[in-house]
Amino acid sequence: MSERKCSVSKKCGGCQLSNMDYARQLKFKQAMVVKLLRRYCHVNDIIGMSEPYHYRNKVQAAIRRAANGRTISGVYQSVNSGIVVTDDCFINDKKANEMIKYIRERIIKLNIRPYDPKSRRGYIRHIMVRKGHATGDYMAAIVSYSEDVPEIDTLAKNIAEKYKEVKTVVLCINKSDKLMLGRNEKILYGKGYIEDILCGRRFRISARSFYQVNPIQTEVLYNTAIEAAKLSGRENILDAYCGTGTIGLCAANRAKTVLGIEINRDAISDAVVNARLNNIANADFINGDAAEFMSEAAENGERFDVVFADPPRAGCSRVFLESLITLAPKRVVYISCNPETLARDMYILTKGGYKAEMAQPVDMFPHTRHVETVVLLSRKNIDDHISFTWTDKDFGTKGSRATYPDIKAYVQDKYDIKVSTLAIAQTKAKCGIIDRENYNKPKSENSKQPVCTKEKEDAIMDAFRHFKLI
Repeated sequence: MSERKCSVSKKCGGCQLSNMDYARQLKFKQAMVVKLLRRYCHVNDIIGMSEPYHYRNKVQAAIRRAANGRTISGVYQSVNSGIVVTDDCFINDKKANEMIKYIRERIIKLNIRPYDPKSRRGYIRHIMVRKGHATGDYMAAIVSYSEDVPEIDTLAKNIAEKYKEVKTVVLCINKSDKLMLGRNEKILYGKGYIEDILCGRRFRISARSFYQVNPIQTEVLYNTAIEAAKLSGRENILDAYCGTGTIGLCAANRAKTVLGIEINRDAISDAVVNARLNNIANADFINGDAAEFMSEAAENGERFDVVFADPPRAGCSRVFLESLITLAPKRVVYISCNPETLARDMYILTKGGYKAEMAQPVDMFPHTRHVETVVLLSRKNIDDHISFTWTDKDFGTKGSRATYPDIKAYVQDKYDIKVSTLAIAQTKAKCGIIDRENYNKPKSENSKQPVCTKEKEDAIMDAFRHFKLI
């Protein structure tokens, strides 16, 4: 395996570990997980990739008009809203990189003006390309401020004619500056979705569906989680934060029943379709908040044998964990993309009557700091009722104690936007939330600091409300 260097990694900030060779990256991530989890259980050796390049099956690019009038596309800088121009990101699917470049060139040729967030004029905001790894099918999504985009049908026709593997082209309308893809879409070509095969199951992927971006490692991750659950075919499974139903549906043939809960309505619609695609009759899916559902289930005395929990980076909420302990399933399989919040939640669960059996890190995102970890927790004594008194100290990063990483993770997960610590501090100041003295102040009175954009400020404000800071 030959190591590669990225010329824009410092500006982009997406691949934080690109200065390390891959073997060293794995050692770094292993050490990080061990440091956080070794007090609870043994941590197995991390499972890496044999070829850790061009693994992303979802590629996004912002499109803007530069000061010189040239139309550019690329990724957002990590510290401000500027765009880093790149046509050959080495973690993105190669064909998707090529398609992004072609779509940008056609936008220029057809004289479709990119959207300007300051003047609120223009049309195209982002381009997204998704790939079905096993099927080889591609989707192109054009994100626009308006539904009425000049020459948009011609653009869709050009894309479909140029790339036969593109099975659908959709126009996503985003007028809110919040959710990147917006809530409305218009099918320009094809059926509006593609399909992929994962762990022997077929899944429908729409533009707004959550679907893991590294299909090779996703199979490793899901197979690890399902094996950890020790299913016999008699279990009733709860798949919390189920997304499009991938984990639950992959486990369904080894269980009695599967119930998935997910707050994203589009994802639940896909989950129902995915169950039908795979002729799975023992799986049901509910649209709702996982924590609220768990709380109601606990009050009603419902029982599950195994719970799969795959929360966002901010981890499980206090209500979710309280209810999980009350429900007392025999086994909890926790799948985490953030070892820090995983360690926090393991502390709560182990105090609440669970024993951590094992932890298995999986490198889903080579060249970045992120690592997925599967943890198996088993009930110490199923017949015992555990009495546990909660304190703010036990759950130190929720409620009024939400940390900067918590807020960054929430914004990244919900809005697909990277925000800096400075942007959060500036928004806190506007809300009258006082940080410690001298935090993030400029080194001199004449120093200039980047100003948080309205798009990022709105997303951060939403995070503040989520964590009850305001």
